[in-house]
Amino acid sequence: MVNMFKTFLNGLVLIGLAFFISACTKPAEMISLSGQTMGTTYHIKFVGGDRMPDEQLLQAEIDLALEKVNDQMSTYRNNSELSQFNQMSLSSTTEVSSDTALVIQAGIDLYNKTDGALDITLGPLVNLWGFGPDKRPTKVPSAALIAETKAKTGIKYLSVDGQRLSKRNADLYVDLSSIAKGFGVDKVASLLAKYQPKGYLVEIGGELSLYGVKADGSAWVVAIEQPDVDERLAQLLIEPGNMAMATSGDYRNYYEEEGQRFTHIIDPRNGYPIDHQLASVTVLHPQSMIADGYATAMMVLGTKASLALANEQQLAIMLIEKKADGYKVYYSDAFKPFVGL
Repeated sequence: MVNMFKTFLNGLVLIGLAFFISACTKPAEMISLSGQTMGTTYHIKFVGGDRMPDEQLLQAEIDLALEKVNDQMSTYRNNSELSQFNQMSLSSTTEVSSDTALVIQAGIDLYNKTDGALDITLGPLVNLWGFGPDKRPTKVPSAALIAETKAKTGIKYLSVDGQRLSKRNADLYVDLSSIAKGFGVDKVASLLAKYQPKGYLVEIGGELSLYGVKADGSAWVVAIEQPDVDERLAQLLIEPGNMAMATSGDYRNYYEEEGQRFTHIIDPRNGYPIDHQLASVTVLHPQSMIADGYATAMMVLGTKASLALANEQQLAIMLIEKKADGYKVYYSDAFKPFVGL
C-alpha cells in the first residue's frame, strides 16, 4: 500500500513537472517585416533567440542599410557612388566605400569564372536595349549601333585597388544590378545575425538568404517557380538549409517589337538579348550576391555550358528549359541531394 502511494505521488510529481515545463516553454517569437527597395520589394521573417530586437528598431535598421546600398550602387540615382564613377572622364580614379569596392571586385571575379558571361560593364548595352534607366528604344537597334555600343564596354577597362576605382575608357558604365540585389540580401542577413536568432528568411525581389528554423522549429521550405508568364506555379519545393538562393529568368522582364521577343538578359559577348531554350536558373550558394551573379551568367551561357561550369565548380544549380510540350528540368551534381537524388 505504501509503495502504491509513493508511485502515485511520483506520478503526480512527473505530471506537474511536465506541465511546468510545457507552461514555461513558449513558441519562439517571430517578426515579419516588408518594404520597398531597389525598385522591388523585400520580405523578412526573423525568429528570435536570446536577443529579441524591438520590431520598429529592426525595421529602421534594415531600411537604413538598404538605403545605403542604393546610395552606393544604384544607377537610377545620379549622386550614388556608382553613378558618380560612371560620369567620370577618361583615366580617372575615385575612392568609394568598402562595400562598393567589394561588389565591383566580386563582379570582376565572376566575369573571369564565367568566361565573360557576367559583365558588370554591360551598362551601355542594357541601356541601348531599353532595360536600364533610359527608356525603351523606339525600334530595334541596328547591328552597327550594337557594335558601336559594345566597344564602350569591357572589364579590361575597370580596376579596383583597395577602395579606389579606376577606368581607362571614358564611356565605361558599370551596372551592378546583376549582383547588388544579392548583396543587399547578404547585408540584411548579416544585420540579423548579430541578434543571434533561431532563424531568419530574407527575400529581396526573389533573391533569398535562409538560416536556422521557423518559429515552430521546422525547416524553411522555399518554392522554385515554373518559368511561366501567366501563372505563378511551383516547379519544386526544397529545404535549402543555411544557404542563399537566387533565380534568374527571361519570362517576366521583356518586350516584343516587330514580332520578336527581347529579354532583359543581354549576352555581353555579342551585345544581343539571349535567344535559347533555357528559361530559368536557380543557384544555391552561401552568399546571395554570388548566387545572384551566377544565376544571371548561366542564363547567358545556356543549359549545357551552365551544367559543365556548375559541376566543375561544385555549384548547386537547377535549370528549367521551356519545351513545346512543357518543361524539362536539369540538376547539377551538387543540387541533386536537395531533391533526394
